Amino acid sequence: MPSFAHFIEVFFSTYDMFLRGMVKTLQVTAVSISIALFIGLFFAFLKISKIKILEWFANIYIYLVRGTPLIVQIFVFYFGFVQFNISAFWSIALALAFHNGAYIAEIFRGSIQSIDKGQMEAGRSLGMTRALTMRRIILPQATRRALPPLGNQFIICLKDSSLAAFIGFYELFNVAQTQGANTYDVMTYLLVGAVYYLILVGLIAGIINLLERKFSASDR
Repeated sequence: MPSFAHFIEVFFSTYDMFLRGMVKTLQVTAVSISIALFIGLFFAFLKISKIKILEWFANIYIYLVRGTPLIVQIFVFYFGFVQFNISAFWSIALALAFHNGAYIAEIFRGSIQSIDKGQMEAGRSLGMTRALTMRRIILPQATRRALPPLGNQFIICLKDSSLAAFIGFYELFNVAQTQGANTYDVMTYLLVGAVYYLILVGLIAGIINLLERKFSASDR
C-alpha cells in the first residue's frame, strides 16, 4: 500500500489526466443512460402489452442481456461494428445502453404495474384514450416511484463503463491502469482512480436525491 503522502502527491500531479478520463467516463455514461431510458421504456410497454408476441420479444431481449456477461456484449458491439467504422466511444455507449435498457425496462414495468388500476379506469371515464391516460396520469406517478432504482442503475452503468478500458477507450480505469503499468505503481493509481469514481457516484446520487425531494415536495 502506498503511503498517504505518496498518494496525495500522485493525486495532484496527475489530476489533468484523470480529469480528462473522468470527462470521458461521464460522457459515455450520460449517452448510454439516455439511450437506455428510451430502450427500457419501450420494452417495458412491450412487457405490459396484452399482445403475447410483443411480450415474448421483450422477454427474449431481457433474457439475453441477463444471461450474457457485459464484457461479452461490449466485445460483440465493438468488433461487430468495426466494419461500419463505429468509434470505440459509440461501441461502448451502445453496448451499455443495450445492457442497461433491459434492467431499466424491468424497473419501469414494475413501477407502472404498481399504480392502482383505478387510475387508468378514471382516465378512461373522463374520455381520455388509453395512451393519453398512460402519458398524463400513469407515467408521471410511475416515474416518481422508479427514481430510486433508476438512480442505482445509473450508478451501476457508471461503474460498468470501466470495462471500456478493455477495448482501449480512454476513461478513468484506462488512465489508472495505463499509468500504473508505466510507473510500476499500480496500487497508487488504482486508488486515485477509485477516488474519482467515488466523486462521480456521489454526484449522481446527489442529483437523484434532489429529484426525489423535488417530486416529494410537489406531491404535498
